[in-house]
Amino acid sequence: MDAISNAGYSPGKDFMIAMDAAASEFFEKGKYLTDGKQLSPDEMVDFYVDIIKSYPILSLEDPFDENDFETFAKLTKQIGDKCLIVGDDLFVTNVTRIKKGFEMGAANALLLKVNQIGTLTESIQACQYTYSQGNAVIVSHRSGETEDTFIADLSVGLCTGLIKTGAPCRTDRACKYNQLLRINEELGAKASYPGMDIKSKWKQFQ
Repeated sequence: MDAISNAGYSPGKDFMIAMDAAASEFFEKGKYLTDGKQLSPDEMVDFYVDIIKSYPILSLEDPFDENDFETFAKLTKQIGDKCLIVGDDLFVTNVTRIKKGFEMGAANALLLKVNQIGTLTESIQACQYTYSQGNAVIVSHRSGETEDTFIADLSVGLCTGLIKTGAPCRTDRACKYNQLLRINEELGAKASYPGMDIKSKWKQFQ
């Protein structure tokens, strides 16, 4: 928050915050080990609710263990209207897990990784099902990424309006943003980015 303000921008207006908790990494014996504390799943729900009230957090990825569908659902019920609750390890771009999760209300967004599920066909099926439930899709890179720019094209082609490809500090990341700029240049006036109004765009796919 200080960095945003010190750079001359307004938190919550010019910048929103996205978090990837990767909570499976600090989940042990039914507890979440964080800041020297052992928190129960319900205590973690309260923790996330508090910080989302305090900070302009737009997206929260993997806030709980990858098999804790029930606690995902509790959090989504409480703050899903204010924040994207994103399933990555929860869903692994697998339609079976995605269907289970959305039927339980255990997230309202999918992190889509083509090489996580293995084929473009399955990735598109995952995207289409997510849209059919009125939820968001974020096309994502993965660790060990190359300079291939395909996910930029995929994000635009699937009309996600959302992409996760890291800060533009390395060429494997910057090249994706450069590709988005080239696509925008090619589309010209046809290009439309809804920004914060993105949720209204998802509805058209239901």
